[in-house]
Amino acid sequence: MTTNKTVLISGAGVAGLGLAHWLDHHGFRATLVERAPYVRHGGYAVDFRGEALDVLNRMGLLEPVRALDTAMGDAAMVDAEGRRYATLPAAVFAGDLEVPKGELTRLLHAAARGAEYLFDDSIRSVEQDADGVDVTFENGPPRRFDLLVGADGPHSRTRAVVFGPEERFLRSLGIHTAIFSLPNHLGLDHTGQLYVSPGKAANVFAGDVRGRARAALHFAAEELAPGRHDMAEQRRIVAERFAGEGWEIPRLLTEMRAAEDFWFDVNAQVVMDTWVDDRVALLGDAGYCAAPTSGRGTSQALIGAYVLAGELARARGDHRAAFPAYENAMRPLVAEHQAVGRAGAERFFLPAPTQEVLDMLAANAPERTRPEVVRLPDYDDTSY
Repeated sequence: MTTNKTVLISGAGVAGLGLAHWLDHHGFRATLVERAPYVRHGGYAVDFRGEALDVLNRMGLLEPVRALDTAMGDAAMVDAEGRRYATLPAAVFAGDLEVPKGELTRLLHAAARGAEYLFDDSIRSVEQDADGVDVTFENGPPRRFDLLVGADGPHSRTRAVVFGPEERFLRSLGIHTAIFSLPNHLGLDHTGQLYVSPGKAANVFAGDVRGRARAALHFAAEELAPGRHDMAEQRRIVAERFAGEGWEIPRLLTEMRAAEDFWFDVNAQVVMDTWVDDRVALLGDAGYCAAPTSGRGTSQALIGAYVLAGELARARGDHRAAFPAYENAMRPLVAEHQAVGRAGAERFFLPAPTQEVLDMLAANAPERTRPEVVRLPDYDDTSY
């Protein structure tokens, strides 16, 4: 007999959609609440590594995702006048697979078609008792569920309501990043250009989207807290930080002001002693964000979704057994990924390396050719 059949998932991103798929696969009923009016199909490219390839394979998505691989080539490092002075080999910075996040989200949404969706809404309050979780929403009527999973990103509303304010858990790595798309005016073809100056970096990459490229502007800042939803203020801060820079920066700032998919945030990690509070659990960036400097966030989210749903299936829905097992399984992986994220942040604004150093890094980097699938535990031997 399986208990705790109904699960509310806050956040219809990679983690939430992945969890919804696996819960449905194991016979649970998933409901996703998403503050956006639809599943978001924009965003930058994301990487997959290691065990995440196994998750995609078990979802039947590995080959469709491989078909979306941007196959990014080497990137030119340029000076303020746009002159190339070194080449950054793709093997240094690329994951095993890199795909546009919007295309990935479409695939995951289709894979989670059995879930119920509550769009244009978010959690207001949560009350737990011995038998379930009562949730009130900002817009919709109150509902009761057996379990609640927060998969709503590093600024998780679920975490704030159940575990406390984000200041207790968010650890800034001292880097702020703005990302947006723009016309491919540099004529890049599955490659990129990078510009660095003290405490600042900018890159432009173009992959599979015809006629379009994506830009990222990074700068160092320890204390900076613009309104999370005040994009005008965020754009102003970025423009102010990059004022007077050379290369393509003036053009990038102009495109940034008009970009509809502008995104800005601090590179930060979420560090918590536990991701579980009775019937509530956190998943992905909401509980253990490794920061964009790790390059592991998407892989970590998919692996966590697979393990959480699998442990619930193995425990026949008993959260008292499943949630601790999920946390114990994920802790070593999260610790490794967060260490990579911190190391990446420490190196982010180092002086531009010489071509000799870049060649050495490339020689020691793994080949990016149809990586092997690393096997995770098989949860399908659980019968109901």
